[in-house]
Amino acid sequence: METEFSFTLPKGYVDEDGTVHRDGVMRLATAADEIFPMKDPRVQSNPGYLIILLLSRVITRLGTLPLLSPKIIESLYTADLAYLREFYSRINEHEKARFEVDCPHCGKAVAVDFGKLETL
Repeated sequence: METEFSFTLPKGYVDEDGTVHRDGVMRLATAADEIFPMKDPRVQSNPGYLIILLLSRVITRLGTLPLLSPKIIESLYTADLAYLREFYSRINEHEKARFEVDCPHCGKAVAVDFGKLETL
């Protein structure tokens, strides 16, 4: 099972020396990654801060930065934060929303992703 995934930020984090860091690695989240930040006072006073702490826990590398902190995530451009939210959701998506069903017209078995159904 793959547990780490590479990504490239649309804009990149610019450090104090002007170096742009775009390439990184994110690992799959654990239950602790999603639970422990909920106890943080910053999240309790501002629920929007949850994604900042969560990403700082699961991103294992960003460019050549020696460490990744919530302050670095806070400094990302909004396009990069939106990208990382989507990337996090995609790699941690549960497969249980995918079921095999029989087509009512032909009877053939097909896989349907119930998490991405659209109404007609």
